[in-house]
Amino acid sequence: MDDNHLGDFLRARRAGLRPEDVGMASCGTRRVPGLRREEIAVLSGMNADYYTRLEQGRERNPSPQVLDALSRALRLEADARTHLYRLAGAAPADRPSPYADRTVAPALRQLMDGFPDTPAFVLSPALDLLAANALAEALFTPFRPADNLARMVFAGPAGRSFYADWNAAAEATVANLRQAYGHDPDHPRLRELVRTLTGHSPDFARLWSAHAVRGKTRDAKHLLHPDVGPLALTYQAFDVRDAPGQQLVIYHAEPHTPSAQALGLLGTLHATRRVTGARAGHRAEAGGHTRS
Repeated sequence: MDDNHLGDFLRARRAGLRPEDVGMASCGTRRVPGLRREEIAVLSGMNADYYTRLEQGRERNPSPQVLDALSRALRLEADARTHLYRLAGAAPADRPSPYADRTVAPALRQLMDGFPDTPAFVLSPALDLLAANALAEALFTPFRPADNLARMVFAGPAGRSFYADWNAAAEATVANLRQAYGHDPDHPRLRELVRTLTGHSPDFARLWSAHAVRGKTRDAKHLLHPDVGPLALTYQAFDVRDAPGQQLVIYHAEPHTPSAQALGLLGTLHATRRVTGARAGHRAEAGGHTRS
């Protein structure tokens, strides 16, 4: 992979802006989409040659003042602005690696298990599923394995039927990964995941090249589960303070709605199957002992 992450980001975000988006007149024929380098330089109040060197990777240490100007010129929202700072090496250097800890604390697991009517799970920055309560396990039963949200969206055969608005889910998933990439673009796990999904899915490759950045906060989810039908849910994401990089994600259905009833039914079905499977396993084990 090219290591000019800052230049790639600037180029992609510049390509996503039109003159009318920033109040500029469109002059002449445009051979490439988006704003010209000179136009971003004008909007940022900097020399065009200096901006060109930033994009080409010949200048890699812009000042905070330059980054602020670029954020305004490129119309970056909060997550994308923070991402720009990280790519430029301006993020605090003493932060622990967000990939350092993949172990979910027992107290957090106990907390999730205390939500019997609400799917709850813990994610790594690379969207690996590190832990899940019983209802989250039931929710993700269409995926085998349910191991990584990005892989489930783009490489799992159930992805396109499970997510009712697959395009929205795909865009959000890639934007989440792109934010994680800004924290540690050279981490082996994330690089491996991006490389695998880029080779497997043209849709992932297209969205990855767009450089959209968005962290998980709160949003709606519309799912279609093969056992209980449509689910209209809302999720909320929380940073796990004692394990930097981990996020606790909780799905919620409005009380007394068809989705809430469907979640209750899903939990009952999952519990019944687990009991039935355990009993079958005990019978098979007992039969084996008898024969021996």
